[in-house]
Amino acid sequence: MDFPLALGPVPRAGNARSFSHVFGAADCWLAAEMLRKWQKPLLVLLPNPRDLEEWQREWSFFASDLDAPLIFPDREILPYDRLAPPADATATRLATLAALPNWRGLCLVPLAAALQRLPPRSFLDQHAFVLAVGDNLQPDRFRQRLIDAGYRNVSEVSEPGELAWRGGIIDLFPSGSPLPYRIELFDTQVESIRAFDPETQRTLEKVSRVSLLPAREIPVDAAALNEFRSQFRAKFSGDPQRAEVYRAASRGQVPQGAEHYLPLFFPESSHLLTHFPPDGIIFMPPGLESASQQIRQDWQERHEERAYDTSYPILPPDALILTPSEWETALQSRAQVHGEAEGPGESLPCGPLPALQGNSETPLSALETFLRHLPQQGRALIAAESPGRQEALSERLNKAGLSATRLKNWPDFLQSTEKIAITVAPLERGLLLKEKNLVQLSLISEAQIFGDRVFAQRRSAQVRQRHVEGMVRDLGELQPGDAVTHEEYGIGRFQGMSTPFAAQGDVNEYVVLEYAQGDLVYVPADHLDRIARYVGNGAAEPVLSRLGSQHWDKAKARAREKAIDAASELLDIYARRAARQGRAFAPPDEAYWDFISRFPFEETPDQQQAIDAVIADMISPHPMDRLVCGDVGFGKTEVALRAAFLAAHGGAQVVVLVPTTLLAQQHYENFQNRFAGIPLRIEVLSRFQKGKTHKEILAATQAGDVRILIGTHRLLQKDVAFKDLGLLILDEEHRFGVRQKEQIKALRAEVDILTLTATPIPRTLNLSLAGLRDLSIIATPPQRRQPVRTFVQIWEDAVVVEACQRELHRGGQIYFLHNEVRDIERMASNLKRLLPEARLRVAHGQMPEGELEAVMLDFYHQRFDILLSTTIIESGIDNPHANTILINRADKFGLAQLHQLRGRVGRSHQRAYAYLFTPDVRAMSDDARRRLDAIQSLEDLGVGFALASHDLEIRGAGELLGEEQSGHMDEVGFTLFMEWLNDAVAAIRAGKDPRSLAEQRASGPEIHLNTAALIPDNYLPDVHLRLQLYKRLSDVRSDSAIGEIMVEMIDRFGPLPDPTRTLLCQTQLRLLASQIGIDQIDAGPSGARLQFAQENQVSPEKIIALIQRPHSVYQLDGGQRLRIRQDLPDGEARCQKIIQLIEPLRSNA
Repeated sequence: MDFPLALGPVPRAGNARSFSHVFGAADCWLAAEMLRKWQKPLLVLLPNPRDLEEWQREWSFFASDLDAPLIFPDREILPYDRLAPPADATATRLATLAALPNWRGLCLVPLAAALQRLPPRSFLDQHAFVLAVGDNLQPDRFRQRLIDAGYRNVSEVSEPGELAWRGGIIDLFPSGSPLPYRIELFDTQVESIRAFDPETQRTLEKVSRVSLLPAREIPVDAAALNEFRSQFRAKFSGDPQRAEVYRAASRGQVPQGAEHYLPLFFPESSHLLTHFPPDGIIFMPPGLESASQQIRQDWQERHEERAYDTSYPILPPDALILTPSEWETALQSRAQVHGEAEGPGESLPCGPLPALQGNSETPLSALETFLRHLPQQGRALIAAESPGRQEALSERLNKAGLSATRLKNWPDFLQSTEKIAITVAPLERGLLLKEKNLVQLSLISEAQIFGDRVFAQRRSAQVRQRHVEGMVRDLGELQPGDAVTHEEYGIGRFQGMSTPFAAQGDVNEYVVLEYAQGDLVYVPADHLDRIARYVGNGAAEPVLSRLGSQHWDKAKARAREKAIDAASELLDIYARRAARQGRAFAPPDEAYWDFISRFPFEETPDQQQAIDAVIADMISPHPMDRLVCGDVGFGKTEVALRAAFLAAHGGAQVVVLVPTTLLAQQHYENFQNRFAGIPLRIEVLSRFQKGKTHKEILAATQAGDVRILIGTHRLLQKDVAFKDLGLLILDEEHRFGVRQKEQIKALRAEVDILTLTATPIPRTLNLSLAGLRDLSIIATPPQRRQPVRTFVQIWEDAVVVEACQRELHRGGQIYFLHNEVRDIERMASNLKRLLPEARLRVAHGQMPEGELEAVMLDFYHQRFDILLSTTIIESGIDNPHANTILINRADKFGLAQLHQLRGRVGRSHQRAYAYLFTPDVRAMSDDARRRLDAIQSLEDLGVGFALASHDLEIRGAGELLGEEQSGHMDEVGFTLFMEWLNDAVAAIRAGKDPRSLAEQRASGPEIHLNTAALIPDNYLPDVHLRLQLYKRLSDVRSDSAIGEIMVEMIDRFGPLPDPTRTLLCQTQLRLLASQIGIDQIDAGPSGARLQFAQENQVSPEKIIALIQRPHSVYQLDGGQRLRIRQDLPDGEARCQKIIQLIEPLRSNA
């Protein structure tokens, strides 16, 4: 059943048509109908750049028969940012501009991008050309043409706009192309053109021609730079040489952020609509008017903030975006279609979907009600986020008695007659189509059922959980020969996975562990909750346990007692703190909401959760002690800023304690900028200030006039007194010394504490995991953030030159870290010899204070290119223009230190690079080699927790709880000791005996179903992934966690084979048996036997009632056993039947 829509005639140029009742995804559905029926190019203006991604998903859903849309994204930089746009965004914009005049399909454009002034058409025509096999080139002229078009010379091509020339081979990554190309010359003739993979550098396929576009939106040839300088002098008064951007142009360079001077590079500019075909239609969906006002307001506010900086004079907003009258004129000559939810216009047969989000107990209740009450002709299609989510949602609907047919797509649904169907489409918005006021077709997204993007939200939550709770328990990285601990057998060596075989009728995979004297133990893969990696002091190889001896049992008993003692001590410390009444700050008011409205970015979900948790802590009457862990540049500072505002606005004083003077200065500038216009005094106390200023700040702090004081450990000295200290913000706790930490501890009982860290020290981390400190994790990177590409290698002059020139050619800056003050000047001379064109300065802690400050500020203001320094840059210097760091003798640094240093780059959209230079591998210690291997393998964003885990293993666990416990920890391994510590903490808090809880935990239910329950290797060949999944399944504590693993496996590896379905069901059965108090279940074709634990949750009355049922299948077998006499099917069906049969024994059944 198709759904007819009569659109009427095509609007003529200069005319507009309006449609009302545009709800949800109706705007995208309408756009697809317009393109099909009118056959005219369609340009859709979107209120927000974030709408691009959603429209692309919806277009592929509603318009799978039409071409994919052209995209013209925003530059993804804030107005007047001194940063270059991401290379891929620029490439997409230029490719769209080149294609747009002849385009006959859909083009998606955020309004902010449509308003920008752009290069004229002549710029594209001049710099765009086609290169084909057989063409003759003049190499020097061809190279210069590419450089004039903005391409950068590198030795290895990896991103758009790069060029590498090696003899007769040219590697070129054209702007707008998904892949780079390798061009082979025979003399001057193009002999072949092949696409290649930028990661592996291996060629993929031959092509006959390749289209080349300019690499930037601004020209970089000498004529264009002269045009820029001429117009710059005409626009701005005063000496142009005072402006860095003018000086860079005079040197023949185009600095980052030059796009905000774009009109000065051309005699005249253009805008997007001048490139769009004259017969095209402009579609304006709901929300554009308010978006237009916000865009212009943002430009004006940013201009007012930055207009004072005479070293970077800026153009007014009207020079960079179209004025309202110019925009109106541009639209008036075009055919337009307007869409609104309400108001005048032709009514679409659409309506708003009702609220379909259930509560946490019954999340599908509202959906079920809606589906059961569809009109006779009404039909519904549910869009699941992924194949795994489709499977899970189908099962839940089936259990509710609602059968949903699986369909491929929207056209299939339109042609079908299914009442309820389900498909895979990651949509956010839904659609409701009516006929004669009755619901005919409904499209319902999972986001409307569960709220937010359920797939992304749950996946990120799952990743966070694995990072925190499972990082040292994770077995995925185990290699044969690695030491592990098994709770029953002791310390052994992992020797791999066995091929599946049957034992007690069950077909399973087994983990093979080797013990003393070569004895082997085969552990079923569904028992991996009893295995953990062994982590000790790291000084010596662990002694393997001997099977059958009493040594392991005695070691366990000693370690358990010590864990219980440690738990009691820790709980006592934190209980004393929790018992104290702290300050309950007032909840956020209008002033707070006004403060956060100044934040120019969208909070990531993790960041918002951290903010909410901190605010909740602060308005409660108990003192806050929260650790916020997030990778470098993930937004921890904004969490601190909001906490500081709430405290200071509420009348309290705030201390921000940082490890270095330079970081204190930078925090001070950040706080001053964010608190601009708010009457709260902010000061910084550091060695950069004179004695008189020091005394005045100290007096004002004691009097309460200074509300926010920022500084180093200088703030911990006795002469620093506060009138009403309410909040301590501690940045990078691991950088403070022992004595300073003791001074900080003295404050902890009195004030709220907020600790920020990128790589938590292991003790801090494990106190958080034990529930003794509140923990918030910011694991989601900001949008567009890319991981830092990391290279570890022996020093080579050529590599140093290539790394630096790559950065200099894109207008960036470089950190070079050399941590030896005695010969840092010799290194400076060497670098100047290798890079004579670069401007280089030196910084280290032995320099006079004023000189050091001047160097750092000059680097921040881009007055030189390379900062050669010691580790003084380690903490918190935030320079988004610096995106390459070279570290000499990286083998001498700790893992947390390397992670911090690498985090100095990659603070913007630009791809960042870290080069770690080391001596020959034979000259390094084992620990150094493992540290470097770890940091090179962990390039992904948000790896701070994983690095803490590696650091823990490398340095050993002895320091965690002091010397007394470290010996016992070594006997059983850190992981097992920490589990017992956590168990003891939980037991003591619950008023239970931790000893009985530990014994109970050691033995879970034994399940034998006499059927295959495993992950077949032909389904998942990677043994490490199988091991990881077995481990996660054995550790789960809820049905929902099992469901999430099922969803993930289907999404990653495809539909589940029968043995894997049985394995998941068996895990669910184990959870249920544990809750009931069943020790063992043995099942076969003719029935099952249940063995109850001595302490169980089953009342005798329930068992008697089951036995006395008519035709009962239940029968007592002694005091602690129950038989079920019933024929049982095989595989998953057997498992499900047993769950159904024992469910009545649950206490709340």
